[in-house]
Amino acid sequence: MFTTRPEIAGTFGAVASTHWIASQVGMAVLERGGNAFDAGAAAGFTLQIAEPHLNGPLGDCPIIVHDAATSTQSVICGQGVAPAALDVALVRDSLGLDLIPGTGLLPAMVPGAFDAWATMLRDHGTWRIGEVLEFAIGYAMRGIHYVPRICATVQTMRPLFEQEWPTSAALWLRDGGPKPGRLWANPALGETYRRVVREAEAAGPDRVAQIDAARRAWYEGFVAEAIDRFVRGTEVLDASGRRNRGVLTGQDMAKWRAPVEAPLALDYGDVRVLKCGAWSQGPSLLQTLALLRGFDLDATEATGEEFVHLVVEAMKLAFADREAFYGDPDFAAVPMETLLSEPYNAARRALIGAGASLDFRPGSPDGIAPRTDYAAAVARAEAAHEALGGGEPTVSRLGASGGDTCHVDVVDRWGNMVSATPSGGWLQSSPAIPELGFCLGTRGQMFWLDETLPNGLRPGKRPRTTLSPSMALRDGKAWMSFGTPGGEQQDQWQPIMLLRMLHHRLNIQQAIDAPAFHTEHWVSSFWPRGARPGKVVLEGRYDASVAAALTARGHRVEVGPDWSEGRLSAVRREPDGQILAGANPRGMQGYAVGR
Repeated sequence: MFTTRPEIAGTFGAVASTHWIASQVGMAVLERGGNAFDAGAAAGFTLQIAEPHLNGPLGDCPIIVHDAATSTQSVICGQGVAPAALDVALVRDSLGLDLIPGTGLLPAMVPGAFDAWATMLRDHGTWRIGEVLEFAIGYAMRGIHYVPRICATVQTMRPLFEQEWPTSAALWLRDGGPKPGRLWANPALGETYRRVVREAEAAGPDRVAQIDAARRAWYEGFVAEAIDRFVRGTEVLDASGRRNRGVLTGQDMAKWRAPVEAPLALDYGDVRVLKCGAWSQGPSLLQTLALLRGFDLDATEATGEEFVHLVVEAMKLAFADREAFYGDPDFAAVPMETLLSEPYNAARRALIGAGASLDFRPGSPDGIAPRTDYAAAVARAEAAHEALGGGEPTVSRLGASGGDTCHVDVVDRWGNMVSATPSGGWLQSSPAIPELGFCLGTRGQMFWLDETLPNGLRPGKRPRTTLSPSMALRDGKAWMSFGTPGGEQQDQWQPIMLLRMLHHRLNIQQAIDAPAFHTEHWVSSFWPRGARPGKVVLEGRYDASVAAALTARGHRVEVGPDWSEGRLSAVRREPDGQILAGANPRGMQGYAVGR
């Protein structure tokens, strides 16, 4: 099968990410003796500078790690929680909103990315926080090469910045704004990280003490104080079309640290797939695989209509359950054991027929009746073209912007693995905080304004995020780290890649390069929370006969541009010690490096 580039192969280590600079930073750390956790953190902080329209320092970042020394895997939950003052009564009753807006300050959660990276570095890494931040600081102070899409995003936001978000205008529109192919610096961000390092080093020479001091500076010190002042004193136009204040405080930040959890797992043949918990959409990938275990995918073609049909129909059922039953398990009783069980999936599997279903069909695990309002979501999708903002990331109706989030995978020579999906805090999500050089995230838009629902808003609760890194074991040994940006598509493109590797014997790069697809059948996690029944988008490189056959089955097929579906990257380690990697060629940013 055609590939745009070879699958990278070596034995020393490999890094794959959504930006070549982040990949090379991670590899530089490995070359200097760091492990996968040092490299992943350095690459992650660098992505904040390289792709500010896709992630930022005050965003979110779930991470799955494999520690070779202990042969254990864990999830570091970089998804922050709702502020203490953010509840249904405030948003629905006091402000009169029926959805949490997708932009501004009101949907800001406690920012989780920094503590997730710092926790991974403290518990598994070997480098100091200053060594890891050295790369990001350098790029922020000296400037970094910007691709055209970043510059276009800034220009799309220009009217909103100039008219409503002056702090963002001061940061992003100075000297006319960034230009493609030129260096762009963010000195305020660089100085923020320099101060973090100074406060860390003031704690003494111990590495762990320095990391903990950096965490305090972020969540209890000057960063939290700056956020508190800005949110209290600022009212901004958001996606609701109104000017609202936020409620995030320094006290909210001081009370939170990234929890570490066991991953969820599902066996699929000789592969065990690991995902984050029901506070993410990650289990929907496991449910998709559980449904597909009953079909002979070996007999399908990797780019054939039968493969597309079966995968889409399985995903429809899995994501319907996501909408009905997933939520922060600290607040909601999620019947995950049943949702992943074979008896439940055997019954659900029987719903997949030869034709496309246009119905929204969550199940009833353990007899629990689903509560969803699909008709309202369809109506919102039909009206979305009139909306102010939407999608991931949210962008104003003054223009449109492509993009989504970031991903990084690392495997080192000792067999340690990292899969991380940083996002949120996009430059277009909320106004920049001047003294910090970056803005808050807006993940709160994913809550429903009904606290009795599994994903209903409650203070201190995690919104059900779309961020969804993956890891896989094979024959009981850590095998592959993988993931993708893409919002709702993250747990669509990832199983497509994995299934093509397992059933069609494609390598990583072949599976990434092959034309992909997605559906928008279920309720979107992003404001304005729409749904498009039966819609399937095929990448333009599919043969026209596939679109025709799927249409004949009842799918509502749209054909997108060539090279438009998928943002995947992956690194795997085989039993003979070879480390192999691949990354997405679409957009000409993602690269894998290794030796």
